[in-house]
Amino acid sequence: MNDILRVAVVGHTNTGKTSLLRTLARDAGFGEVSDAAGTTRHVEGLRLMADGRPVVELYDTPGMEDAIALLERIDELAPPAERLDGPERIARFLATPEARDRFEQEAKVLRQLLSSDAGLYVVDARDPVLPKHKDELALLAACARPLLPVLNFIASPAARSDDWRAALARLGLHAVVSFDTVAPALNGERVLFDTLATLLHAHRPALDRLLAAREEEADARRHAARREVATLLIELAARRDLVADDSEASLQAAVARLRDVVRKREQACVDALLRLYRFRPDDARADALPLSDGRWDDDLFNPETLRQMGVHLGTGMAAGAAAGVGIDLMTGGLTLGAAAALGAIAGGLWQTFGHYGERLAAKLRGHRELTVDDAILRLVALRQRLLLAALEGRGHAAIAPIEVGDAETAHAADADPQAQRWRKGPLPYALEKARAHPEWARDAGDEQRDEAVAEVAAELG
Repeated sequence: MNDILRVAVVGHTNTGKTSLLRTLARDAGFGEVSDAAGTTRHVEGLRLMADGRPVVELYDTPGMEDAIALLERIDELAPPAERLDGPERIARFLATPEARDRFEQEAKVLRQLLSSDAGLYVVDARDPVLPKHKDELALLAACARPLLPVLNFIASPAARSDDWRAALARLGLHAVVSFDTVAPALNGERVLFDTLATLLHAHRPALDRLLAAREEEADARRHAARREVATLLIELAARRDLVADDSEASLQAAVARLRDVVRKREQACVDALLRLYRFRPDDARADALPLSDGRWDDDLFNPETLRQMGVHLGTGMAAGAAAGVGIDLMTGGLTLGAAAALGAIAGGLWQTFGHYGERLAAKLRGHRELTVDDAILRLVALRQRLLLAALEGRGHAAIAPIEVGDAETAHAADADPQAQRWRKGPLPYALEKARAHPEWARDAGDEQRDEAVAEVAAELG
C-alpha cells in the first residue's frame, strides 16, 4: 500500500477540481459539479487501478477561499526569529482553533497536501492572475510537496493560458500541463501523468503501468463500441416486416411499427454506448430519424440471396427450380415465368428452401415485406460515428448533452473522408449480405452473423 501514489487535487474555489477527478476516473457520478462556488466542502478520494491493483489515489479538496488573510495569519504565528521551515509553519497553524473555524476549508486542503506525495493545482485558465492566487501557491509551496499546475478550461476563447504560464514560471513552477476537463485532448491524460512522473521519479514505473492499462482499456472500449454500432446496423439491414394484405391501412400500420422499432433500437445502442463510456443516460440527445415510408423490398432476389438458395438446395430438380426463379426474377420482376420453378413451389417443394421458401410463397400469395431503407442505414451509421467521436473527446465533467442531429451529421460527412464513404459510397457488403438473412435481426449465435458484424465494425473505425 505504501507504493500507492497519493495526490491532492487543490486550488481556488470553482476551478474544476472535482471535474478533473471525474474525467480521470471516467466517472460522471463522482462528487458534485456546479457553476456555484464552494460546491465541494469535504475531502473525497478515489483510486485509479492497473491490472487490478491501486496505483494512484486522488483526493478532491475544498476550494481555497481566503488565502490572503490566512498567509498573513501564518506569518503572525511564526515570527522570523524562530526560523521555522514551511511545513512547521503550516503545522503550527493547523494546531490553532482557527484551523477548525475561520480557515476550516483551507486547513482541510493543507492537511491533505501534507499527507500526500504531490499536489495538482487546478487553475481556471479563464481567470486573470490575481494576488490571491499567488498567496495560495505560497501556502501550498510551504507544504514542501511537488506541485503540478493544471490549466483547466483552455478550450474557452477567454482562456489566458500564456498569462498563467508566465506567472507560474515567476513563482518557480515551470512544469505546467493543460488539461481541459470538459473536452480533454486525446493524449491529455498521458501528458499529465508523464509530467507528474517527472516530478516523482520513484513512481514512474507505477504510472507507466497505469497509462498502459488505461490505453488498453480505451482500445477495448473503442472495439466494443464499434461492434455495438455494427450489430445495430446488421440487425436493421436484416429486419423484415410482413405486410399481410395490400390495404393502405395495413401498410401505414406496418410502417409505423417499423419506424418505432428502428428508433427504439437506435436509442438502445446509444444507451449501451453511454454505459460503455460511463456517462449518464441523458448525456446524448439525437433528433428523430427522418424515416420515410419504408421500402418495398426485392432483396429476396438479390445475388447473395440467390447464391445462398443455390448453396442450400444442393442438386436435382429443386436446385434447377431455384436457378430458374433467380434468372426469371432478376430479369422479369415477379412474373415467375419459369414453369418448373412455379410448379416446384406450388407443389410443396418450397419447404426445401428453408426460410427462403416461406418468403417465396409469401410473394406468390401477394404478401409484401417492409425493410429499412439504405438511406436510413447510412444515416444511422453517420450518427453513431459522430456519437463515438464525441464520446472519445468528452470529459466526464461535461454538463451539456451531446447533440447529434441531421445538420451536424451532414456537416461531419462533408469534412470526414470515412463519413463520405458511408454517405455516398457503396454500403459494406456485410450489410447487403444481411438483407438475405432475416434471422440475423434476432439471432445472436450465428457465426456468419458475427463475421458480418466484425466486417461492419472495421468499416466504422
